[in-house]
Amino acid sequence: MDSRSKTLRRPPRLRKTLTALVAFAVVAGACSAVTESDCVSADPDISVARLWNEATLDAIRRDFPAPTVHSRNLFHVSAAMWDAWAAFDETAVGYFVDTEATGNKSAREEAMSYAAYRVLSNRYQYAYGASDSRADFDSAMESLCFDTSVTTTEGDSPAALGNRIAETVLTSTRDDGSLELEGYNDYDYTPVNEPLVVEAPGAGAVADPNRWQPLALDLAVSQNGIPLPENVQTFVGPHWGKVIPFAIEASPTGLPIDPGPPPYLGDPESDDAYRAGVVEVIRHSSLLDPGSGETLDIGPSAIGNNELGTNNGTGYDVNPITGLPYELNVVPQGDFARVVAEFWADGPQSETPPGHWNTLANEVTDHEEFEYRIGGTGDAVD
Repeated sequence: MDSRSKTLRRPPRLRKTLTALVAFAVVAGACSAVTESDCVSADPDISVARLWNEATLDAIRRDFPAPTVHSRNLFHVSAAMWDAWAAFDETAVGYFVDTEATGNKSAREEAMSYAAYRVLSNRYQYAYGASDSRADFDSAMESLCFDTSVTTTEGDSPAALGNRIAETVLTSTRDDGSLELEGYNDYDYTPVNEPLVVEAPGAGAVADPNRWQPLALDLAVSQNGIPLPENVQTFVGPHWGKVIPFAIEASPTGLPIDPGPPPYLGDPESDDAYRAGVVEVIRHSSLLDPGSGETLDIGPSAIGNNELGTNNGTGYDVNPITGLPYELNVVPQGDFARVVAEFWADGPQSETPPGHWNTLANEVTDHEEFEYRIGGTGDAVD
């Protein structure tokens, strides 16, 4: 991956921090010894957890864009760091490993780093871009003066604690239904419909218009430019509904959250809804036309202020801080629509939808006036 394109994803403050860390690691590797005093973060406002979260997001951007797999990895890396953090807190409870440890902030960060490093090194060892990702993981550890050769899980050292937590996370989730040991592939699934040959006219032979139809392309590459071995699309994660979840109840049917059946073409009760949905997609696709001449106000006075679970907001009357109306922010409708579509459709260098939420959260917390408060209220926390 082009390193220049990677850095565009990061806010300037964090970009400088990570650049400094990698540069330090290169210099440190050329030195005969690195002292603990050399291990000073370029920006003390950037937490160890954030550094490892960014390393995870970068590994995702290099790998095949499988949101299901990456959502699992994001959770397990976060949970491993949480368990290491919680071990040094009197009241916090670990998720996979609930234990107690003693030590200062440096010891806690060391345990968190070993936990994250081991999980990431395992999960991305066979991924696309594995060598670059492993180099990033190693550089992060070296910049923090943590020895990657320390693999022990025995004893009370922060490194052993972090390694032990990572080992528990990895071993306890291998049989969670993700088919990790099979490369996350469900070989029992086959599409009902024959592939749609994109270069050929018409829709081809469709056995069931209510089921998915893969595309057959002359040249198949992933969204982030990885050449694919076959030109016919594959279904990513058809078995994922039966993966043991972490925030919702598991379901033996593979539908932890069942909204009911979708509209079906030809069904007397839902045929109209099916057709209306197709028309809506076509109409929204027309908004992508850069030559339409249409404009759109995307300022806070026109967009946002939605009711929960809806997109019915019409903006805000005034800025709650200044008490003044927002200025108009008029842009070409086609440009705005394409930017939104490309963001959510996993364009190049995408961290996939699960990673998008991490990126959004990181950008919010990067704001200079952001304050860490549990649930947005109460005293500020570290």
